Amino acid sequence: MNFDIAYGEFGVRPPVTKPIPEFLIEVGEAGIRKLIDEHYEAIKTSEIAHLFPMDPQDLEKAKKHAADFFIQICGGPDYFNQSRGAPQMVGRHARFRIDAKAREVWLSLYIPLLEKLKEEGVTETSLQSFWNYLNVFSLWMVNTQ
Repeated sequence: MNFDIAYGEFGVRPPVTKPIPEFLIEVGEAGIRKLIDEHYEAIKTSEIAHLFPMDPQDLEKAKKHAADFFIQICGGPDYFNQSRGAPQMVGRHARFRIDAKAREVWLSLYIPLLEKLKEEGVTETSLQSFWNYLNVFSLWMVNTQ
């Protein structure tokens, strides 16, 4: 697997490919919710914690919204659309000052979690597909040089 972090030109949104449906099939909705929960727990003690809700209830809501988004993006039910409307993620993240370093930290916190999923039997093909999505789509969220 290649978990290298891609870098791009500020303001350029490269084409992004959604994860293959097998990722959701292999991990399951509960597995995606667990992945997002573990990612947010890692964020809480990271240098980007200030970009996320500090209030425990607000953090739980953010986890739910993120998990709903990823389940939907991976081909599952449209939970995110039902509860929040169309994703429009660039606009939803516009109020946060996200620079390339914050993106790098955010992405790097996924690496051990995806490696753990590999140990649990998720195929490299599925994991690489999910990583490739995160890696490219996260470039779209960078809004501060």
